[in-house]
Amino acid sequence: MNFWHSKKLHEMTDEEWESLCDNCGKCCLNKLEDEKTGEIHFTSAACNLINLKTCRCTRYAERTQLVPRCLDVRQLAPDAFHWLPSTCAYRLLSEGEDLPSWHPLVSGRRDGAQRAGVSIGSYAIPETQVKRLEDHIIRWLD
Repeated sequence: MNFWHSKKLHEMTDEEWESLCDNCGKCCLNKLEDEKTGEIHFTSAACNLINLKTCRCTRYAERTQLVPRCLDVRQLAPDAFHWLPSTCAYRLLSEGEDLPSWHPLVSGRRDGAQRAGVSIGSYAIPETQVKRLEDHIIRWLD
C-alpha cells in the first residue's frame, strides 16, 4: 500500500511530505485575493526563485526567509488548502481524493506534471517582468 493511502498528511515524514510535490509550480505563482469575496486569483507572474524549466524552487530551504510572502504549506492546517490548485497533491489528499495518474509517485516520472500539461513552465513569466499583477490573472479549467 502506498504511504499516501495509509497516512494522513500530518502523519507523513518529511521525505514523504516533500515527495507529494508534483513540481507543477502553481503554488509559486503570485496570487491576489478579492477583499470582498475572499476569492483567490492566480496570476501568470511567478516568484523569482522558481526555475521555469523544472518548476522547482532554486532556493527551497531558505525560500520563506528570502520571500516573506512565501507560505510553507506544511505549516498550514489542511482546511486552509482550499486555495491550492485543484491538481495539488496536498489539497487532493486533504479532500480525500487520490493522486492523478501523471503524479510522479504514481507514474514514476519526475516530469509528470510537465508531460501532463499542468505545470506553469509554458506560460509563467518572472514577476520582475510584471508591472500590474491584475493584468496577469489567469483562470484554470478544472
